[in-house]
Order: sequence, then structure tokens, then C-alpha cells
Amino acid sequence: MKPVIGITMGDAAGVGPEIIVKALQNRSIYEQCNPLVIGDAKILERAVQITNSKLAIHPISSVKEAACQYGTIDCIDLNLLPADLPFGRVSAAAGDAAFQFLKRAIELAKNGDIQAICTAPLNKEALHKGGHQYPGHTEILADLTGTQDYAMMLSSPKLKVIHITTHVGLIKAIEMINPDRTYKVIKLAHETLTRAGKENPSIAVCGINPHAGENGLFGNGEEEEKLIPGIRKAQEEGINATGPYPADTLFYRAVRGDFDIVVACYHDQGHAPIKVLGLEAGVNITVGLKGGIIRTSVDHGTAFDIAGKNLADERSMLEAIRAAVELAPKV
Repeated sequence: MKPVIGITMGDAAGVGPEIIVKALQNRSIYEQCNPLVIGDAKILERAVQITNSKLAIHPISSVKEAACQYGTIDCIDLNLLPADLPFGRVSAAAGDAAFQFLKRAIELAKNGDIQAICTAPLNKEALHKGGHQYPGHTEILADLTGTQDYAMMLSSPKLKVIHITTHVGLIKAIEMINPDRTYKVIKLAHETLTRAGKENPSIAVCGINPHAGENGLFGNGEEEEKLIPGIRKAQEEGINATGPYPADTLFYRAVRGDFDIVVACYHDQGHAPIKVLGLEAGVNITVGLKGGIIRTSVDHGTAFDIAGKNLADERSMLEAIRAAVELAPKV
């Protein structure tokens, strides 16, 4: 049975509607899943015109009304925006609508009506003007699901990476790493890949220092203090986690197929290898949300400068939908 993937429209003044329409022109998406847009039908109609698409928009109010067929975009229509919403401008209405689209998607996921959420980009300034004081999608998802322990995962066709720390400075990141967080991120990786159908996934933990400390030669024993106890705790629970390994060879080994996922210690350690493999192929994923909700996202912003001009590249959206299908709990 194909999973239903809920695609939120994001900020309608940006490229979100365009990349959704362009992505759903691919028949292969409908072969893998039943895509369902949560947004505004008339804005999608405008995107169809802009992209010279022949797709039909099917406004619906519930998942059971979806046609689920190629050539038709099913849209849970919240009808929150004016038809002439200006492109490329920060708008309180668009910011609030982006929040409401995501809120509805979370409700659908909680109820089991959709198996994963895929998000088009929102604009943080518009979000704030719309009355929602969050840094971005991840924090909204965590708040509305009551989640405290979650992690950022990046996925590309050849490599998956999950992060112990993300958007903090390097010194602060090293301070934040501890055995409990290491263990929790390893467990999140294991649970996420297991739910997606991967039996006994192989999880490799990256070292903090060059050569993973090389038995105390580099650093101040961070691997022994912050990583190894967490790895051992996971191993005691039967999780197939090993390491820490030197970063300069680990990502090569993972791309080669030695491991299913790499646990990175800080932002650039995990992001750089993914982006070297291709910006258009990387997908941002939030894992650990309560209820097992999976959220994937394009790896770019609203691109206000090109919105409404039919210039937006849909490849990241395609990869985000495919990642959502891959990681969605099997139904």
C-alpha cells in the first residue's frame, strides 16, 4: 500500500507552489506514493498557470476525498490567501498561512491520515509577522507534537547523516555533546531506519577530534568522555552502532556502503559531505517527533527573487518527497 505524503505549501509568496507543481508533474512520484498538498487551491492554480502545467487542481476538505491519480493534484484547501498575493514580499498573511498549513499536516499525521510530512520553505520574517514566534519548521513541529528529543538528519541517494548538535558554534557544540545525547541520537537513527523497513541498520559514530582522538594523541579525551559511553549503551540494547571513527575516512566508507547512516558531532562535520555530493540532492529531515512523525524538507529557502517567474528548480522537492516515502512507516 502506498503511503500518503502530506506536502505543505510553505510561504505562498515564494517558490513553494511552483516547485510543488513541477515536482508533481513526475509520474514516478505517483508510482511511489499518494501525494497530498496542504495549502491553498487557488494559489496552486496560479502556479499551474505560471509553470505552463496541464495538471488539474482538486480542492478537498479531507483525505478520503483524494483522487490519488497522476494528472491531478489533491489539495486540502484551507483557503486562507488572496488570489493576488504578491510574489517576493514578506506578508503576514502568507506567514500565518504557512503556519496553518503545517499545523493541519501535523493533525493529519497524528490521526494517521498521512504517513509523512514534506515541507516547502517558509519565510521566518513573514512567520513572525503572522504572529508565530518560531525560528522555523523544526521548532513548530517539536512544539505542536510535544517533542523535546529530536534530531536533524540529512539524506542523499548515497549518504545519510544524523547530527548530535546543529546550529551552534563549534566550541558550544563540543560542550553540548555528552553520553546521553550521543545515545539518544544513535537510538533515533536506529528507530527511524527500522520503521522505514531497514533491518538492523548499521550506525557509525564520527569522532570529534582528528583521527577520532587517536588514543588521546589529539584533544582532551572527548571521544572517551562524550561518545564512547553513549555508543556502549546503545550496543547493550542490541543496536548496531560502532565507532567513533575518524571523520576523514568515515564518510567515504559510508558512501561506499559500509554503513547505513553516520552520526555527526556538529553541523559542518555532517553537512559538508552531503553538500559535496550535490546541493540539489540533499534533503533535510526532522526525526524523533512524537508519534513517529517523519518530516522532510527541501534544502533551500523561499527564493523571493525568482518567485512567480517559472525559474525555480524542483529537484530538491523531488528528493524530499522521495525521502519521505523511504522513511515513512510502512502501511
